[in-house]
Amino acid sequence: MRLGPPKYVPKGACSLDAMETIPVIDIGADGLAALARLELPRALALVEATQRQFSSGALALLDRPSKRWLARTANPFRDEIDRIAGIVGRPGVHALNLSFEWACSSATAPDPDGGQKLWRTLDWPLHGVGRHVVVARHRSEAGLWLNVTWPGFAGAFTVLAPGRFAAAINLPPLRRRTGILPLDWLLMRRDVGRSRALPPSHLLRQMAEQAPDYAEARDMLTRSEICTPAIFTLCGVRPGEGCVIERLENSAFRHEGRNAVTNHWLTPSLGPGDRGIASVQRLQDMRALLAAAPGGRAFDWVRPPVLNRFTRLAVEANAATGRLAVQGYERDGPVTKILELAA
Repeated sequence: MRLGPPKYVPKGACSLDAMETIPVIDIGADGLAALARLELPRALALVEATQRQFSSGALALLDRPSKRWLARTANPFRDEIDRIAGIVGRPGVHALNLSFEWACSSATAPDPDGGQKLWRTLDWPLHGVGRHVVVARHRSEAGLWLNVTWPGFAGAFTVLAPGRFAAAINLPPLRRRTGILPLDWLLMRRDVGRSRALPPSHLLRQMAEQAPDYAEARDMLTRSEICTPAIFTLCGVRPGEGCVIERLENSAFRHEGRNAVTNHWLTPSLGPGDRGIASVQRLQDMRALLAAAPGGRAFDWVRPPVLNRFTRLAVEANAATGRLAVQGYERDGPVTKILELAA
């Protein structure tokens, strides 16, 4: 008999006084090296969390092929990542910027308050980073956008562009080729090494910087080549402007309208498998959220298994109203106060 995942019960949130306040950093047209410089203690904390997981020696070894790949592919953010590495002064920055080892739960549907809403959590097996999340306020050729991120990253995982769209990335299943997980992971990294395309997080950042509206953003996420599979959730400013885009390197499968996704494919032909904790159950819970005409208090939907020991971030975003809500988590529950913005 196959047993389900162990039940996760948070030990309890920090007291409100002990919770961190999520900073909002206005970096204007500057790149994310400026964020690393302004929030250096948080950038160092992210690298130190990674070192605890993998050791500084392993990160130094991973940095070398990452640097070579960024140079060989003429990655548009290579110089910025080099500057971030110089600011942080620790091994691991290049490797972190090419990391794909996280999971998520995401959903989009019409918002009772107007427009289309994005709900998302991000799960990451690095303990200590939930308290260091920040919101970077960018200004680019297409307009203002907000990046829910960590200092030290050049890409974007969760964005809100008021008046245009909101979007997030989920990690899809690892391709099953041999049935041996470590070998399949190595084959995935080999495929990335052979590609010259953008990582998904770099494409999401380019979309936030360049796309003037939902239609153009959807087109970029659907048609642009990427170096490894990904799942994008995108919503615009009008009810019904929402979709899940399941991406392979050179093809896409789009699910329009009210939808949810976790870390397995919605399209059966893309194959089996999942990532993270209880992906199927998380999807069922996110679909139940959408069926319940979601509203109410921020993050009352963040409960097990959507909330699990690896949850580091929860976000609600509405591009029509400009509202953004963010909270950081660790294994015992929330560790930051809820940040609520209305752009």
